[in-house]
Amino acid sequence: DAIACCRRRKSTMRASFIIVFAALVAIAWANYVPVYVMLELDTVNSDCTLKDYNGLDQQFGQLQSGNVDGIMTDVWWGIVESQMGVYNFSAYHQIVQLAQKHNLKVQAVMSFHQCGGNVGDDCNIPLPSWVLSVPNIYYQDREGNQDHEYISLGYDDAPVLPDGRTPVQAYRDFMQAFRSDFAADIGDTITNIEVGMGPSGEMRYPSYPSQYWKFCGIGEFQCWDKAMLSQLQQ
Repeated sequence: DAIACCRRRKSTMRASFIIVFAALVAIAWANYVPVYVMLELDTVNSDCTLKDYNGLDQQFGQLQSGNVDGIMTDVWWGIVESQMGVYNFSAYHQIVQLAQKHNLKVQAVMSFHQCGGNVGDDCNIPLPSWVLSVPNIYYQDREGNQDHEYISLGYDDAPVLPDGRTPVQAYRDFMQAFRSDFAADIGDTITNIEVGMGPSGEMRYPSYPSQYWKFCGIGEFQCWDKAMLSQLQQ
């Protein structure tokens, strides 16, 4: 009887240990925070080729060995749609393929803003030239200075682009092209898609453009373009 009792106690202790261990694993998994590393802003050249394929391959291998979950990359409007209505995602396909090779996930940011002119920007990726050919559709300050980082939200639904599209329609077409090109990867390798909404990808005014603002001055509202003023009057 003593031996049987001892066996039952050991069995009970083993079962309790398994339950506690499973609970701890569940808690740890529930609190797990994935780690994604942002790629350099100029990883992709202006012709949508990779700046350094072999170097990126090596870096991805290092991330994999460090148990990083994945990478984040800007998908630049000014690079992908350099020709109006023509979408070239070739470099981004290579990024996804390298991520798959190293068992990494990808977060893609639809970047409809200019890269350059902000703190930390060390490269220049402007809006598509066919967009910049349209005057006076950008954020503007009281003195009439325009900021070409992003099209003013006041023109979102105005058919101001050269082909008659509105900016929102252009953003939609870009994202639909991305979805079509990466249909096999979205939900698998590409786990997250973010959409930029303004300067630096943030939904805000470009209140401190580097050519007019010096640390530690205050920012300034950039809402003096005609569309913004018209909406204010309404």
